[in-house]
Amino acid sequence: MDVQASPLFVAGDPPPVSVVNPGGASPFLFIGDHAGNVIPLSLGTLGLDDAERDRHIAWDIGVAGLGGRLAAAMDAAFVRQTYSRLVVDCNRRHDAPDAIAPISDGTVVPGNADLTGADRAARFAAIHEPYQTAIAAEIARRTAAGQPTILIALHSFTPVFGGVARPWQIGVLHDGGDAGFARGLLEVLRRDADLTVGDNEPYRMDLIDYTVPRHAYPAGLPYAELEVRQDLIADDTGQAAWAARLERVLLATSG
Repeated sequence: MDVQASPLFVAGDPPPVSVVNPGGASPFLFIGDHAGNVIPLSLGTLGLDDAERDRHIAWDIGVAGLGGRLAAAMDAAFVRQTYSRLVVDCNRRHDAPDAIAPISDGTVVPGNADLTGADRAARFAAIHEPYQTAIAAEIARRTAAGQPTILIALHSFTPVFGGVARPWQIGVLHDGGDAGFARGLLEVLRRDADLTVGDNEPYRMDLIDYTVPRHAYPAGLPYAELEVRQDLIADDTGQAAWAARLERVLLATSG
């Protein structure tokens, strides 16, 4: 999308979506709904300080680095969102109450207060729709070329939420559609005695998700949504280790 085509963007704003390793030969297609934490210049800081904009409320910490490493190691494409989930959450329906959250994990987001319908529509049109369109276009390109697709959504979660510790290092989310790959991946991950693996933990896909159901279910694509604990992929060392681990288990599941 040409950022200048949207009234939300001004000169200096990056495009809302990027594709790492476009045309990768792997059957795996990685996506990052919350990979970025950029805020359009026209929205300032949404009224938040630097620390709040670096918290999990703004993005999925570690996912950009993890996805980039997986794309390079596996010759896979990685479609990733640029802008913060606080501007608009690309993994939510248009009518979801938290699609543009006025409060997130106890933090009030002043820039999301009292938005008009036009304000909301502009954010969806500028960010949400181009991201979803890019995923659909990549799947269509692959289908036309006879290239199979296994859709893998990359997310991360906080070690503690609401004062409750989360014991899992990784969770596999699945629900409708062709969930066989996700269940197989869950089985492979659970062979590792060092891991505590969540089955639809710490979230349930059927309750909140938008992107995987939109693209994988109607087309019957095998898929999995992966939630990796943020403290494990917050730095380069952790991202490299988890990229290597996920490459092994994904290939073992697909083979």
